Amino acid sequence: MATQTDPEPVAEDATGKAAAVRDSLSECDGVLVAFSGGVDSSVVAALAHEALGDDAVACTAKSETLPAAELDDARRVAAEIGIRHEIVEFSELDNPDFVENDGDRCYHCRTMRLGRMYEAARELGIGTVCDGTNASDPGEGHRPGLRAVEELDVRSPLLEAGIGKEEVREIADAFDLSVADKPSMACLSSRIPTGLEVTTERLSRVEKAERVLREWGFSQFRVRDHDGLARIEIASEELEAALNHDFAVAVREHLADLGFEHVTLDLHGYQTGSVSPSDGGDEAEGDSEASGSDDDEPLVEDVFSAEYPTASE
Repeated sequence: MATQTDPEPVAEDATGKAAAVRDSLSECDGVLVAFSGGVDSSVVAALAHEALGDDAVACTAKSETLPAAELDDARRVAAEIGIRHEIVEFSELDNPDFVENDGDRCYHCRTMRLGRMYEAARELGIGTVCDGTNASDPGEGHRPGLRAVEELDVRSPLLEAGIGKEEVREIADAFDLSVADKPSMACLSSRIPTGLEVTTERLSRVEKAERVLREWGFSQFRVRDHDGLARIEIASEELEAALNHDFAVAVREHLADLGFEHVTLDLHGYQTGSVSPSDGGDEAEGDSEASGSDDDEPLVEDVFSAEYPTASE
């Protein structure tokens, strides 16, 4: 009499999950990966390239909200992986709902961005579009961009395999990817408080302001644009360096030249989503870091309207 054999145990470690993603992708005729060059989309691209070779394509959407430095990084990481890299262009500013910058800004952005990915996939004869959403993302607060992923039927291989953020970095390290420890980088529009219109001028001055901080050696930071006031957030472990007098003088002068009337350093340090709705966080470029995996923070719109306590006389 035949005995029932136990099913093969499901691999729970990151290596086993990565193998499951690779096997799943190998069943596709071709895959286009929405590629920001962040750690999540880079892992998907590396696994897709390993599974499909030349039938895997990484695609980066260039727009006003993508810093030039991030586009350069995407090119570099795609070359590092060895995957074919395509760049398409579009403008979120063509959509008045995005420009309005309400609580669904990321939904409008992601819908346009992924729609452009599907156009590119059709042109290349590819039927499957993937993104870098990982298993940690759905529980990260207000994430309207994920709604666009679901509506457009984009595959999220990391999410499907139950691969969370820490495991993504572990897999990236196993592939020896240079972005394994790259900090999260949400799109430039996330620096503009909800309710304040997204404009080319604001996006440009934020990008140039953050370039100044990058040149000074900071790695995790944001420059929030409060309609003329620049609020600089720097990670707590780097905050002491930001108190350097020479840096303070230089950053004030540079940001004043960019059109900021006031320049401040937020002593709370870097806080994700600190200009987004109270149940929200930054979202980024077709990627979870680039979809931002950013936590809930209080709404900060007009810092001048706040009532501050004063010492009694």
